[in-house]
Amino acid sequence: MKLIKILFIVILFYFLVLLQTTFLVHFNISGITLNLALIFVVIWNVFENPKSFLGIFSAGMGGFFLDVFSHRPIGFNILILMGIAIFIKLIFKKYVQLPFIEKT
Repeated sequence: MKLIKILFIVILFYFLVLLQTTFLVHFNISGITLNLALIFVVIWNVFENPKSFLGIFSAGMGGFFLDVFSHRPIGFNILILMGIAIFIKLIFKKYVQLPFIEKT
């Protein structure tokens, strides 16, 4: 089950970044393009159980694919997205109490 989730994350972020770097660059507002990888990393980490690490893995995959398709050095987007994911995890673990439905 975990392998299927990891494969889903890799494929999802590959197509999101591909869509972002090839198609959405033509629809910018004042030179700002929509960052789909950032949006999905934030959504994934907000709605995921704070004790799970798939959100941090998704940030790494999103950052990796953004780095591959950009002109910046490898690792720049990985560090930014993983820092955002870890920050969200820490805030939710320490300050937010949400009831999560777990399978039994």
